[in-house]
Order: sequence, then C-alpha cells, then structure tokens
Amino acid sequence: MSDKINFAAAFNKTRGELLAMDEIEFRARFRERCHHTLEIQVYSCAYRGAALNPEQPKTAHLFLEVWKERGLPETLPEYVFAKKMLSFAEALIRGEAVDLSPYAPAPLSAEERQGFERVLYGRRSVREWTAERVPDETIRKVLDAGLWAAHACNLQSIRYLVIREESAPGLFRGSDIPGGPVHIVVLQDMRVYRANPVMPESNQLLDAGAAAQNLVLAAHANGLGGCWLTFTSEQMKQRIREFAGLPEHVRMTTYVDVGFPDQSPYPPQRLSTEEAVLLWK
Repeated sequence: MSDKINFAAAFNKTRGELLAMDEIEFRARFRERCHHTLEIQVYSCAYRGAALNPEQPKTAHLFLEVWKERGLPETLPEYVFAKKMLSFAEALIRGEAVDLSPYAPAPLSAEERQGFERVLYGRRSVREWTAERVPDETIRKVLDAGLWAAHACNLQSIRYLVIREESAPGLFRGSDIPGGPVHIVVLQDMRVYRANPVMPESNQLLDAGAAAQNLVLAAHANGLGGCWLTFTSEQMKQRIREFAGLPEHVRMTTYVDVGFPDQSPYPPQRLSTEEAVLLWK
C-alpha cells in the first residue's frame, strides 16, 4: 500500500502544488501527464473504435487551468499538443470516430529510402576539418534534429551549448582529436526528471544518446563531418561548465564536434546481422 501511496504522491499534484513549482518542472509534468493519462488512452480507443472514459481528460484539464492561471503563452508546444489531444478525447467520449490519417507520415519513395540509407551508412567519424565557417542556419538544422529524437515520457530534457572553437580557443583541450570548428555540448535539464522520479538513470542517458545520434546523422545529411565525443576528465567538464555559467541542475552528458570535413575515412566494418542476433524466434 505504501508504494502505491508514494507513486500517487509523486505523480498526482494538487492545483496549489502545480502553481508553486518552477516553470520547467511544471511544463515537464504537463508533458508527462498528458502522455500517460491522455495520449496513450486516446490512441488506444481511436484504434479500437472504443469510447473514451469521460474522466480520462480530467488531469489534462487541470493542467490547462493552471497553465492559464500561471499566465503562460498558449503558443507553447505543451499547450498546443494538449488542446489537440483533448479535441480527440472529446470526440471519442461522444462516441465519434477520430480520423488520424492526416497525421500519417507519407511513405518514402524508393529514391528517398536510398537517400536515408546514404545518410545512415555513409556517416563517418571525422577528425580533420577545413577552415570553412559553418553557417548558423546549418547548425540550427542539426540542433533541431537532436530535439526531435525520441525522449522517454516526452520530458524533453535536451539543452545545448554551441561553442565555436574560435570563440574559446583551447576550451575543449584534452579531447583525443583536434578541436572541431563547432562544439555542440548535449546538456540535460535534470529538473524535468522530477516529473517521473521512478525513471531509471539509464533511460535518462538514452535520451541524450538518441539526441546525439540525430546530431551526427543530421550533420552528415547537411554536408558536415561530425564526431561524437566523451569528456576526458572532470576538470575538462568543470572548465566548460564555468565558461558557460551552467547551473547545477544542468548535466553535461556528451558532446559532438561538427565542421566541414577534410578527410574521408575508410568505413569501419561491422558485425554481420547473423552474428549480432543472439535470438530470433
């Protein structure tokens, strides 16, 4: 019984508690609760042609009310997403069908699939760079790709530092490669994980890993080279943290160097699928 009470206390907050918490945690809780108490149930009912429990949207409505009390903009992604989920929920409660076909991703053409495979299999870890300056708009495309990676419970912890080597020469010294022209540090705002205190740390790290994978793939797709790197020491991390003035609740997890490539590495060979699959039944 005590575990159940603790679980409820961790996830079910009162209006007063929601009003009192900081905005980052509140928005993260909104995303997590909308996902677990409405989105999953809406899609399940829509798929099966079933009516939704009229009480199901109760939590989302509470968050929307608090959202307005807090005076947050209605253009922010949590609000927009919740309103859409609630429109689906209201239709299902009325016993109406919900047509999700407009949101189905268009199938890739054969040419598009070839393009995807070129990005996936053509990416290399690049360690030498030209002097050509990477445009800000290209960096932004890479950063956006990282934000669209899968993220546990839709908590969206990913934050970035973008530091050009020319702006802070030697800041990233200690790496096992020459400093890239642009350093993208993958950060995580750990306050969002208060919204799901039972989440294992491995899931948190996977959130950052998924973002970093999208970064290196997007870099390659946009004509850049990239290399996914590891902080070699706590001193290196502390030096960068102090330079950026990062607060304690922001974790520095990993980083990716990008720039225009000045080498073409031979593709490292991989295990065969037959060797890698330990069980296929």
